Amino acid sequence: YKVELINDLPADAVISFYKQGTFTDLCRGPHLPSTGKIKAFKLTSLTGAYWRGNEKNKMLTRIYGTAFEKKSQLDEYLVAAEEAKKRDHNKLGRDLGIFMTSDVVGQGLPILMPKGAKILQILTRFVEDEEAKRGFMITKTPNMAKSDLYKISGHWAHYRDKMFILGEVDEHGESPKGEEIMALRPMTCPFQYQIFKNGLKSYRDLPCRYSETATEFRKEASGEMHGLIRIRQFTLSDGHIICTKEQVEEEFKRCLDLSYYILDALGMRDDVTFRFSKRGKSKSDKYIDNDEAWNNTEAMMKVILDDLKLEYVEADDEAAFYGPKLDVQIKNVYGKEDTLITIQIDFAAGESFDMQYVDVDGVKRHPYVIHRSSIGCYERTLAFLIEKYAGAFPLWMCPTQVKILPITDRALSFAKSVAEKLTYEGIRTEVDSRNEKIGYKIREAKLEKVPYVLVVGDKEAEENTVNVNKRGVEEKENLSVEDFVARVKDEDAKKIIF
Repeated sequence: YKVELINDLPADAVISFYKQGTFTDLCRGPHLPSTGKIKAFKLTSLTGAYWRGNEKNKMLTRIYGTAFEKKSQLDEYLVAAEEAKKRDHNKLGRDLGIFMTSDVVGQGLPILMPKGAKILQILTRFVEDEEAKRGFMITKTPNMAKSDLYKISGHWAHYRDKMFILGEVDEHGESPKGEEIMALRPMTCPFQYQIFKNGLKSYRDLPCRYSETATEFRKEASGEMHGLIRIRQFTLSDGHIICTKEQVEEEFKRCLDLSYYILDALGMRDDVTFRFSKRGKSKSDKYIDNDEAWNNTEAMMKVILDDLKLEYVEADDEAAFYGPKLDVQIKNVYGKEDTLITIQIDFAAGESFDMQYVDVDGVKRHPYVIHRSSIGCYERTLAFLIEKYAGAFPLWMCPTQVKILPITDRALSFAKSVAEKLTYEGIRTEVDSRNEKIGYKIREAKLEKVPYVLVVGDKEAEENTVNVNKRGVEEKENLSVEDFVARVKDEDAKKIIF
């Protein structure tokens, strides 16, 4: 295996070896100078992993462990790791009935159950409504296209290995039989460009802001997939702004402002950091080969980020193949960092797709494109929400906001009438009509992390009131049905988090 790695290195690559006792390892390093430095350690898990992340290769065994200078530090870490497991969306999301997976469906293809599907519906409607308020025009484009489209966009040359291709292709991406090749889309941009190209545009028409709740597909390696965070089919709040060079900075700021608004509503604004992802000095063939365009666009983005007084880290060789990007980063419960939202400046698409607008001087020019996602991949965002709130979601996004528990069968009719009133007011409500003890019903509702549990009996039915149990609050209170409805609607509208 090490020889294979060596053979794949460039001829001028520096190869390093590290030695400890009789063990010599080909490795980038660094290694500890001596195993005697390890005072407290623990092996934590064993997993299988395909060699180089390719399921066609042999399955190897991966051994995980951790080490600290002091046993107290190790113990502290292990306690924190156990707490993290309780919030791990991959376990908690299944326990709460939010999503599941099936071997016969396939890896990286989670199935959203009714609760999870409802949360995504709520988030989607919220995002689409907010985008519409900010001037975005909604589109609905195909889930697949001919390879011709991806050749124009550059994805066929720079991203083909990550795409699901329908048909046989050779190493150059061509059909050996001369047949038409189709591929599932890994992005929406080239489809929305076709809309822009449908009719001549003037500078007065710009910016054109397109948005779509898009189903997209990426061929992730089996070893990279995890729960809802990295999957093969996902739903993206995808959008593209086609604008003049002079409009880029203002539109970029508007994109970031939209993401701030959504992060605030989710309660995640303080959980994210920012990364300026550049090509930098990389000469990899995964990038469009145009040094001048790269230098100018990276300089443009740096000016924008500095004008925004944004605190960010710079990362070379992390750009999109067509331009630099601002990545909004977030960590999962285990500390692994992923990208939640991204805003990218594309210097190439205007020319490669021959998109044009007539400028104020009557000359036809190619526009710039800003790729952006307002909430990111919905499934990934849901995963981080599960971990952040341990399933106790904010009221406004809960699939069930109120659960009504009748104490006796006599109160069932009143419980149903209250549920009908709440539902009419747009409050997501369920009635637990099972013939179970009220204490058992309350405990179950709390385990489901429902924000409001209403207990009703003969007294409440007679007085048209409800006994309110609010999640996280010990004290109970009696309210009229009308007052309770007003409270929930107010908290829902204000996106109050409790």
